[in-house]
Amino acid sequence: MRTSIDGIVIPDSKLAREITEFVRDTETPLLFNHSSRVYYFGALAGKQRGLKYDPELLYAGAMFHDLGLMHDHSSDHDRFEVDGANAAADFLRQRGISEHEVETVWTAIALHTTPGIPQYMRPEIALVTAGVEMDVLGLTYAQYPDAIREAVVHAHPRTPHFKEDIIQAFYDGIRHKPDTTFGNVKADVIADKEPHFHAGNFCSIIRNSAWKG
Repeated sequence: MRTSIDGIVIPDSKLAREITEFVRDTETPLLFNHSSRVYYFGALAGKQRGLKYDPELLYAGAMFHDLGLMHDHSSDHDRFEVDGANAAADFLRQRGISEHEVETVWTAIALHTTPGIPQYMRPEIALVTAGVEMDVLGLTYAQYPDAIREAVVHAHPRTPHFKEDIIQAFYDGIRHKPDTTFGNVKADVIADKEPHFHAGNFCSIIRNSAWKG
């Protein structure tokens, strides 16, 4: 039986079932449950914002977004986001999904750690990032009633120490290719000119979020 949370359900389609089976068999339970929550929080954000989106494409983006952290799907030189995006694209193409839809999912995954851009793109792209920002960083925590948050976590549980566990999962997935972490050059430029500048720290935001555990 599919779990309905405020009217949001995982799509009941052959493609969605195949995505669920593949990701469950490929990722750790930590990442599988996290990705499932990303779908629910992303879809709920879409409902809050009045956005029209394709649930299958959103589900694909949410479920594959961290696949690049897994050893079997991690390249030596590409960012883990690109590895996950490429894996999703291959999976969808093998099932006859159109290139336009494949591109949407690829972009949603590739940009999910690049804040400030996805929100201006197609709803599926914006909502994958919204789901990630809610589940990992708790940026929109207060926008979800307690009952909604609890229902999502009940359906796809967080580990008792999820904050530290997800940081460790990121580290384990990228530590063999540290050069791929080069990214926000703007922070580097400001830090070079302003010695008292302190860029936001991803791990600190996770640890200080409203989420418990």
